[in-house]
Amino acid sequence: MKSMVSHEGQHCANCATPLVGEYCHECGQSMHSVLKPMHHMVEETMETVLHIDSRIVHTLPPLFLRPGFLTLEYFSGRRVRYIAPFRLMFVLCLLCFFVLHLATSAAIDHSVERHQQQVLLDRGVDFAQADSADDVRDLLEQKVNALDAVQTFGDDAMTAQATAAKQRLRAAANQRLAELHAQPLPATGGTAPAIDRNADSTPMQPLHISWLPGFANARLTAALQHIRDNWHAYRHGDAVSREAAKDRMINGVFGKLPGAMLVLVPVFALLLKLFYVFKRRLYMEHLIVALHSQAFLFLWLLLCTLLAALAGWLEPHVLWTTYPLNWLERILVLWAPVYLLLMQKRIYRQGWPMTLLKYWCIGWCYFWLLFFVLICAFMLGLAH
Repeated sequence: MKSMVSHEGQHCANCATPLVGEYCHECGQSMHSVLKPMHHMVEETMETVLHIDSRIVHTLPPLFLRPGFLTLEYFSGRRVRYIAPFRLMFVLCLLCFFVLHLATSAAIDHSVERHQQQVLLDRGVDFAQADSADDVRDLLEQKVNALDAVQTFGDDAMTAQATAAKQRLRAAANQRLAELHAQPLPATGGTAPAIDRNADSTPMQPLHISWLPGFANARLTAALQHIRDNWHAYRHGDAVSREAAKDRMINGVFGKLPGAMLVLVPVFALLLKLFYVFKRRLYMEHLIVALHSQAFLFLWLLLCTLLAALAGWLEPHVLWTTYPLNWLERILVLWAPVYLLLMQKRIYRQGWPMTLLKYWCIGWCYFWLLFFVLICAFMLGLAH
């Protein structure tokens, strides 16, 4: 049992109020000084971490395995042992999109590596399908541009391979030109006049919408110009411009997704309020349902991403894991709609026919809301 400590004669250092406990009843400041030895700070940090871990253990398993349990516990007043709904949803949102961003970047890098290997091993077999000398030169220019990109972002060994591949492709192109009785390529290695692909020759006209204020039109014009510049650099720029534009767009999209999903929560709660208007529940109750639903979806998406990454890592080395992991992925995919249906049934306590009808209607509306939010986040990301 904790001993009672007397604080008679002590005053709060912040507001000078006489203390009757470890915290001031006027301003809430602790009587303990923040200037402590290092071992006290370590002890407090460990206590905080263990306390958070205990709340995670009590929160995450029922969030994922017991539909509606956390929401009903919150409505019943049992909240201390669980993580607050908004904090839970927000942390899982950030963690989910962080892992998803890493997985997407890894998949793109893997695809780029495969493309680079294909470019380096290209022997110009498709030159035989060119019907004219211009077709041969255009095809060679595309292949040389791809090799230039490999040289720009590759190491010394890859640069040497790209140089050898260029010589091999030039030889194949000259062979096809000889078959077409055309002039061979210049000895300097040029294929065509250089074209500046980085600049867009037609700047965008300022956008003007009559019912929007001037600053909104200016921001919208700048955003559209950024989208146009990024897309033009990605499609027509050199190797450096393409990589920079791709990184800007990917980082921009994943940077906007958490904020976009936060906007979706109160809209989803309003949707629940409309469909269950005769239940006479407060909007805040529907908001708690929306927060826990979104938290589950972020946790579910996080687990799906981690499971897909684990499968991609294990399958090349341990082939027998393919079958069980595929079944686990199918079960995980099916669990999301089943979970949300059971959650809706347990919280709002209506019969199965009405629950199924409202579940379908709410799901249909939520799908289009989510689609609209994701499109907006995607466009804002392109404008980064």
